[in-house]
Amino acid sequence: MTKTLHVALGSDSYPIVVGTALLNRVGEYLTPYIKSNKVLIVTDSFVSARYMPVVRQSLVDSELDVNTIEVRAGEESKSIAQFSQIQDSLVAHQLDRGSTLIALGGGVIGDLGGFAAAVYMRGISYVQIPTTLQAQVDASVGGKTAINHPKGKNLIGAFHQPKLVLIDVDTLKTLPQRDIRSGLIEVIKMGVIRDEPLFKMVEEHLEAILNLEDTTLIEMVASACVNKAEVVAKDEKESRLRMVLNYGHTFGHALEAVTHYSRYRHGEAVSIGMNCAAQLAVNLGMFSEADFQRQRTLLNRAKLPITFPPDLSAEALCDAMYLDKKTLGGKLRLILPRRIGEVVIRDDVEDQHVLEAISQCF
Repeated sequence: MTKTLHVALGSDSYPIVVGTALLNRVGEYLTPYIKSNKVLIVTDSFVSARYMPVVRQSLVDSELDVNTIEVRAGEESKSIAQFSQIQDSLVAHQLDRGSTLIALGGGVIGDLGGFAAAVYMRGISYVQIPTTLQAQVDASVGGKTAINHPKGKNLIGAFHQPKLVLIDVDTLKTLPQRDIRSGLIEVIKMGVIRDEPLFKMVEEHLEAILNLEDTTLIEMVASACVNKAEVVAKDEKESRLRMVLNYGHTFGHALEAVTHYSRYRHGEAVSIGMNCAAQLAVNLGMFSEADFQRQRTLLNRAKLPITFPPDLSAEALCDAMYLDKKTLGGKLRLILPRRIGEVVIRDDVEDQHVLEAISQCF
């Protein structure tokens, strides 16, 4: 079973294919979108051991010249040092402007590989093959690529759309349950910001999702991707509308930064951030207690964290939020919910209210 969706961006439009047993057909899917036969696969040590042989063989069977580079698994690899190593590999293997980079892995690899493709020779083609739930429903779609700076997440990056996103949900079956739950936050987030029926689907089918039932997974992933594609098509460069996709992320990115990207999965940090954003919205009288509890209940059922660790301070988290990319003119731009299915962008919230909400979430 497969579903094919489209991100409508004019000349930069591309398909998203969601299904099972797709990795051994990568060459077949990729061939129509490449200009030359030379490709570089960027992956990490975890993914390489599981999926590199089948992906590489499929590409070789399609008569492609396959080169590879492997980085260490983890958020720490979204660094200038690893970015430079990929550039060195692109040069060493003599990839040219017609070549293609394949990002095979989770969100870290998609961001890192995509940014490498965005700047090599001022931009070469790349393909996303996301292998984690977080990457499949969010990071692989939309063309946002980046690496981290020690002072903030994703501060160095570029918009660069892929030529193809190939999502094989079979890859989820080798992941730890913690990673599945962490990735699920991006689906729950999408439900809160614009799709109440998707939120309800997760509420009603949470057990099937966590048990990785194929049909449910494909439907859920495809639905989340449709939502992401619609937003990206309307606001590719995040001038306004696309910011809503960062619900929970301003708080979450601050948490990741102050814990040096080493304590939480990205989705876990966003879960805490969503709970805090919702608490702030309740405090401001714009989000009902009933909807707040509905979100909180689902996060609890999914065994996702909702509180900050006690060793941090509200002041440190608030300070870190000002390094968020959505900050403009010294003002925080926060994504806050009005109801399940609708959020707004606010740039008029005083620091004291932000501090109060953070303090309530310890």
